[in-house]
Amino acid sequence: MSDIKKMYSTILGDHFPMEMTITLGDQQLVYKKRTWKIRRDDGTVDERGLRYGENPDQEAALYELVNGNLALGGCAFIEPGNGLVSAISAEDMLQVGKHPGKINLTDIDNGLNILKYLMDRPAAVILKHNNPCGAAYGPSLAGAFDRANRADRIAAFGGAVVLNRPCDTDTARLLADNYLEVVCAPEFEQGSLDIISKRANLRVVRIGRVDRLAEFENYRFIDFKSLIDGGIIVQQSAVNSIRSAADLKPAVATWKDREYRCQRQPDQREIDDMIFGWAVEHGVTSNSVLYVKNGCTAGIGTGEQDRVGVAEIAVHKAYIKYADLLCFDRYNHSYADLVLAISQGKRARAEQEEIDAQVSADRAGLVGSVMISDAFFPFRDGADVGIRQGVSAILQAGGSMRDFETIEACNEADPKVAMMFTGQRSFKH
Repeated sequence: MSDIKKMYSTILGDHFPMEMTITLGDQQLVYKKRTWKIRRDDGTVDERGLRYGENPDQEAALYELVNGNLALGGCAFIEPGNGLVSAISAEDMLQVGKHPGKINLTDIDNGLNILKYLMDRPAAVILKHNNPCGAAYGPSLAGAFDRANRADRIAAFGGAVVLNRPCDTDTARLLADNYLEVVCAPEFEQGSLDIISKRANLRVVRIGRVDRLAEFENYRFIDFKSLIDGGIIVQQSAVNSIRSAADLKPAVATWKDREYRCQRQPDQREIDDMIFGWAVEHGVTSNSVLYVKNGCTAGIGTGEQDRVGVAEIAVHKAYIKYADLLCFDRYNHSYADLVLAISQGKRARAEQEEIDAQVSADRAGLVGSVMISDAFFPFRDGADVGIRQGVSAILQAGGSMRDFETIEACNEADPKVAMMFTGQRSFKH
């Protein structure tokens, strides 16, 4: 065990060059490796790149695009000078904590990838291993973080928080009450950093360009996937085209010369949750299904091989997180601690039974939520999972040969379920 701990505390040097040039046809993109000069408590200064890659024995490097302007397929790609994560300076690392590694930076990056669609009001995203575990709007930044955190207190432990507004003291107090790896915001208001810094190993990062993050909707980036044989797959990044109610398409399908149409139309709250949920969906590993309600995630299922399975997993997670939240609100400790205390004879089993009964009665708060699927349902069974939990609306890509089955499932539900199509899928691997 001590050897493993030592691996995680060791900062690797790396053998990656200071400059990298990529040539695409007659165009060149020039990248510079990012290093930071960090002043230690003893007054010495270290210059370091990334701590390590996905695992402690993997060298890694971060590169920033510094020259070159790619024109490809009529798309506007990110130009030099617009860096976010890749442009973090030593001065932006307001508290280094443990030196950042690859996962810390990719968590921030994916949080920004989601927040670029949620800049119209205070919002927060909490990520774990590059997937959101909680995302929410709020009446204030503190409210947004609190809602995102309460959506999944379990997974948020040791997570990365990305905020779309300057961190104030109210938000800082909530952040300091939780164990987190990273907090990122466009700025930290007076007094907030003093509160957050009580967590000695916390990495606090400022990204000043977050206030212009919405502009990144207009840009694509080039996504490189290296293969085990040394080959590379290159693709353009995805674009979210569902930005308003006008972008949604009616759920209509034809089967054997008969037209099937969803009988109930979504109300404004459901439309808002569809647009919010589709923005969050762009940061979730596929196959995925989400449940969202009132601008907050209620259950997130990620990375499964089949769609009905991931719909069920999202429900299962929602029930677990809801039980934990009820227990925390009632007894100020986790559901797992309650179960342990009961096994040790320190708490009454009736307390757990009471929590379980309320979770079942409330159906984990999923009643009235909107179900979001990153691709079409090949059969109605995936949608049926959400309908059984009381979802009031569904957003999915559409385009399955059996869309009529899912439309029938919505029309047969009591009460009827609204459904809209996006006309695009949102895969992320």
